[in-house]
Amino acid sequence: GFLSYGVNRCQFNSTELKDIEFIYSAYYNKLEIYRFSSSVGKFVGYTEYGVKQAKYFNDLPGEVGRWTAEKERYCQHNIGNHYSNI
Repeated sequence: GFLSYGVNRCQFNSTELKDIEFIYSAYYNKLEIYRFSSSVGKFVGYTEYGVKQAKYFNDLPGEVGRWTAEKERYCQHNIGNHYSNI
């Protein structure tokens, strides 16, 4: 069978929202197909199929804004958990 999955992650070096980067990566059979990065502000494809998917998502009204908002919803919400465990 084939394995398809997505991964959300946050990269940060302080608790300030401006210092946080939210990244969503889509994988197919362990190969990263495309990625959304809040610091880039759009989807970027890494394969021929991924480039097409990135263009599709970037052209959808509100899709980039929805993923950009994940930085605050997903990362900032959980940053207290990360710092309290250190």
